[in-house]
This record gives sequence, C-alpha cells and structure tokens, in this order.
Amino acid sequence: MRIDKYLKVARILKRRVVAKELAESGRLLINDRIAKASSEIKAGDIITIEFGHRTIKFKALEIKENASKQDALQMYEVVEEHKSSIV
Repeated sequence: MRIDKYLKVARILKRRVVAKELAESGRLLINDRIAKASSEIKAGDIITIEFGHRTIKFKALEIKENASKQDALQMYEVVEEHKSSIV
C-alpha cells in the first residue's frame, strides 16, 4: 500500500495531500530513508514523520485497505515521540 494512503486509512493524517506535502519536503521517512508519497509500505516498517517541532516514529503493524476508527488504532504503534523546544 502507498504510504500516503496508509497514513489516511490509519487516521494518522486526515488527508493524503498532507502526506504528499510531507514527502515532497523530505519530512516523511520509511525505515530511515526519505519516502515519496507513492512509496510502498509493509507490516513491520518504521515510519517517521516530522511536524514542525515534533517528530513521531511508529511501526506499521498491519496493512488494511479500509479500517474503522477502532481498527485504525490497531494498524500501528507509536515507537517514539519527540518534541523539540526552541531556545
């Protein structure tokens, strides 16, 4: 499954366009490699997203084409979350 679609189905991001913008700016990584919006993802991949001063790293547990709100929570687990502060 494409990473942009996965992020929407798993309800990590609200829109695929946002995932595309993150990928184009180099702030979306799969297994520590810069990803394109069309990059394929599989279970076990580690995804890192940088939002401004916040970085979230999570592991894809399962891949589903469609998911309810409850199922979406089971599709990934947060590995690390980091907020940087500006001095």
